[in-house]
Amino acid sequence: MTISRPDGRFLVSRPAHFLALGLGAGLAPKAPGTVGTLVALPIYGLLTLSGSALLYWLAVAAALGIGVWACGATSRALGVPDHGGIVWDEIAAFLLVLPFAPQDVPGFLLAFALFRLFDIWKPFPIRWLDAQVHGGLGIMLDDVAAAAYAVLCLMGVSAWM
Repeated sequence: MTISRPDGRFLVSRPAHFLALGLGAGLAPKAPGTVGTLVALPIYGLLTLSGSALLYWLAVAAALGIGVWACGATSRALGVPDHGGIVWDEIAAFLLVLPFAPQDVPGFLLAFALFRLFDIWKPFPIRWLDAQVHGGLGIMLDDVAAAAYAVLCLMGVSAWM
């Protein structure tokens, strides 16, 4: 069975769906991946309140690992390999990028633009990963690769400034 458009009932039917659909962001009628990426910003703010880099990176690792499970389960339930409403991959991957951005509004906007650019454009090996690695791992992995490109660009900007 294929569900073309998940709804609120599907969202709350299982914890995996709630997470994979980005706490509801994946239900956005337009640009759910972009909306999902924005959800990472308040999560980043909450995760950095402790001031502990170790706790931050442990939380991000957990988000990535749990995302493999949640995105895979939700993908199977929707009957679509990588449904557009599944946005936890954008959220978790953008959490990889944010610590490398200048910690101000222009820096966050640059990080957002770079991450979305690479997530949409999918330069090598992102497109290859997207086509070759399936299930929850595949859903998460192409966004992690997009995050790596964005981090490299941010590091380059930081070195240049």
